[in-house]
Amino acid sequence: IFDIKDITVVLTAEASGIPLATVCAQKYGVPMVFAKKAKSDNIEGGLYQSEIFSYTYKKKVTLIVAQEWLGPNDRVLIIDDVISAGTSVRESVEIIRAAGATPCGVVIALDRMERGTGELSAVQEVERDYGIPVVSVASLDDLMAFLRDRPDFKENEAAVASYRQEYGVARSR
Repeated sequence: IFDIKDITVVLTAEASGIPLATVCAQKYGVPMVFAKKAKSDNIEGGLYQSEIFSYTYKKKVTLIVAQEWLGPNDRVLIIDDVISAGTSVRESVEIIRAAGATPCGVVIALDRMERGTGELSAVQEVERDYGIPVVSVASLDDLMAFLRDRPDFKENEAAVASYRQEYGVARSR
């Protein structure tokens, strides 16, 4: 789907994507950078910034990456824990492009298969709008199959199905 050998940096948004991004960066022998959601004392110099709505914090936050951490020769793999509306991934792409770097792909742990801004899923919109592949480790379909196959989790199946009905795309991609 994308060529890992060309990746020079792994980027994730603070905080839930950090464990997966760390493992990926270590596996591929490249640095891991995370976009902070607040400026701290250890960030000096110029900044790349992009505002997003944080579902974790239930408010708008600014993603911040120090300019020294991304450059025009970088080929960046974006890692995130989940993709809902795709906002974090979109803003990460904007930061990468502001640095003159190239976004090469996105890996997410769970694709919630939610609608983006239209009828397509957020994954499909990111692929279409930015021309980069998005790969998920698991999807909401996988979670539903797991719940159906496990009697001890059967009680959760209706809640996940209701979530999918409200926020999800009509069918899997």
